[in-house]
Amino acid sequence: MDGVIVDTARYHLKAWQEVFRKRGVNFTEADFRRTFGQRNDTIIKTVLGREVSQEEMNAIAKEKEESFRRSIEQKLKPLPGVIELMTSVKERGFQMALASSAPIENIQLVSQTLGISDCFESIISDKDVTEGKPNPQVFLLAAERLGVGPRDCIVIEDAVAGVTAAKRAGMYCLAVTSTHPRQSLMAADLVVDTLEAISADDIERLFNLRR
Repeated sequence: MDGVIVDTARYHLKAWQEVFRKRGVNFTEADFRRTFGQRNDTIIKTVLGREVSQEEMNAIAKEKEESFRRSIEQKLKPLPGVIELMTSVKERGFQMALASSAPIENIQLVSQTLGISDCFESIISDKDVTEGKPNPQVFLLAAERLGVGPRDCIVIEDAVAGVTAAKRAGMYCLAVTSTHPRQSLMAADLVVDTLEAISADDIERLFNLRR
């Protein structure tokens, strides 16, 4: 979702900087890019560099996500080409799942605001998995809920951790350079600068190549 459907990076960065600043930690843009796409608990442990109780973890994550939603609520816009691609793929009869490390509240805000809730047969959020990307659990669970095997899945990702997770799941990965430079995403099977470059016909050809 983040970085594929909507450009939320600067709002996540600002929210993380606020919560970490209160705890005496300078969270830089470089820190953010290294951890983007990972679960909140992983990010918090990495940044604080110490043992964090579950209570403290929950409090930090809650504060950060509430700040994020307040800052972005009136500014949500889809990334170029994504709505058109999702609509055409849906019309073509493909199943879609949204597999995200975001809280369900964030997913609902984005999907309802953009009017895309009906596009997904399954939605996976942070509470549905125990391991975050680059662990492939989130993508394998999405495939399971769709009733398909990993080889019958195409993952669209923007983050390095997400590309790694997709390949570990045994899935084809299409990466878009909305948040990371092309050279950092080269483990993907195909890298594009925008989803405007991809059509439902392209998606169908990719599936046929997999078979």
